[in-house]
Amino acid sequence: MEIINRRQRMFSIARKLRRENKTVAFVPTMGALHEGHLALVREARQAADVVIVSIFVNPEQFNDRGDLERYPRDLTGDAALLAQYEVDYVFAPELTEIYPEGFSTYVYVEGISEGLEGASRPGHFRGVATVVTILFNTVRPDMAFFGQKDAQQIAVVKRLTTDLGFETEIVVVPTVREESGLAMSSRNRNLTDEEREKAAVIYRGLKEAKLACRNGIRNASELIAIVKKMIEEEPLARIDYIAATDAATLEPIEKIGDSEVVLSAAVFFGKIRLIDNVILNRKQ
Repeated sequence: MEIINRRQRMFSIARKLRRENKTVAFVPTMGALHEGHLALVREARQAADVVIVSIFVNPEQFNDRGDLERYPRDLTGDAALLAQYEVDYVFAPELTEIYPEGFSTYVYVEGISEGLEGASRPGHFRGVATVVTILFNTVRPDMAFFGQKDAQQIAVVKRLTTDLGFETEIVVVPTVREESGLAMSSRNRNLTDEEREKAAVIYRGLKEAKLACRNGIRNASELIAIVKKMIEEEPLARIDYIAATDAATLEPIEKIGDSEVVLSAAVFFGKIRLIDNVILNRKQ
């Protein structure tokens, strides 16, 4: 496994792999790796000749400076973990490799970037879209792997990939959960033990709504109310939003039909903001 810090070196390797007709699977991360990331790596390893994982804490997608400073970093530990999974290359660039002096070009995906996380975290998806564009141009992957937990990010990246003509297939991997049901996230390690235990209420609420949908409740407002009621019963929780949206467009929906709907929630526990979602449709 080679750890690459410079973009020019990554360019050279990407060109070489394409000349050799090797299929490349890419897993973009911000490090602080957990089982959710490793699930992506395992899927990538099965799908391609070469696996590349990036580790870059992207300041452009943080609208809260404190959140950026709190974000855990452990490149040595992450690299040791990835070596066990037969990753071929780790691209871990310095800030100036991605955003050189005078950097002034940003990518913004209109519409789907503006609600939910986009409304709660202004500028977040501009940062995501910009860094994904840079990474895709650098790595030139055949496939890129993302976790379902970040449903809006997936919608943004799919739109970006289509609109800008990247030859990259976006592969979505189901959310990996702790034993309690809490969606795995690098931010979980910033929770107190009590907050971590109580935060499982997010998934319990979403799961209850999914069951209600299976049992015939189709009104989105009723399903949202189920999630809201359960989470509000936990004193440590503070709801940012609960929403039901079309999985592709992220437009709010009123009734669950045949197309996929994302029922999503963002909830604060102390200063830590957690997100989660489940997929609903009438066929389930």
